[in-house]
Amino acid sequence: MKKFFVHIGTYILRGILAVIPIFLCWISIWLLEKFIDEQVLKFLSHYIDIRQIPGLGIVLLLACLYIIGLIFSNVLGIQVLKIIDGVASRIPIIKIIYGVGKQFSDTLSVADPQKQAFKKAVFVEAFNGQGWMLGFITGSLKGPAGEDLFNVYVPSSPHPLTGIVFMVKPSQVMDCGWTVEEALKMVVSIGIISPEEVKKIS
Repeated sequence: MKKFFVHIGTYILRGILAVIPIFLCWISIWLLEKFIDEQVLKFLSHYIDIRQIPGLGIVLLLACLYIIGLIFSNVLGIQVLKIIDGVASRIPIIKIIYGVGKQFSDTLSVADPQKQAFKKAVFVEAFNGQGWMLGFITGSLKGPAGEDLFNVYVPSSPHPLTGIVFMVKPSQVMDCGWTVEEALKMVVSIGIISPEEVKKIS
C-alpha cells in the first residue's frame, strides 16, 4: 500500500511539473491580451474604426515602440531626450519620478553598450574566501592609496534591482565569462537557469 501511494505521489508531482510551463505560458498570453491587446484596441477605437482582431493591439504597440526606438536613436532624438531630461530635472516631484524611471531604463539597457549599467558579470569573493557571489561591474574608481577598485553590484534573487554595492580590489573579482544576459537569467530564476560552466577564470 505504501508503494502504491508513493507511486501515485510521484506521478502527480511529475504531472504538476509538466503543467507548470504550460500554465505560465497561458497566464502570459492572457495577461498580454487583457492588459495590452484589448486596451490598445479600445484606445484606438475612440479615434478610428478598427477591427477587434486578437493580437492586433500587441502588433501595433510593438510597431510604435520600434518607431520610437528609431527616432530616439538618431542625433535629433538624442537632443530631444536631453531637453526632456533638463526640463524634468527642474520640476521637484517629476524630477524624482523621472529619475527613478531613467535609472531603471538604463539598468535594463543591456543591448546598448554605451548605456549599459552592468558592464560585466563577475564573481565576488565572499565569506572570507570560502565562496563567491554573482555580481556586475558597474564602474571603477581610485582607492585612498591610489589603487584601482571596482564598483560591483551584487543583486538579490529573484529581484535584480535590489542588492548591495561593493567596492573591491581586482584580486577579489573572478571573471566568469558569462554575458550580462546569462547572469541576469540566473539571478531572476534563483539559480535554476544558469550557464553550464564557468567559461573563464581570471
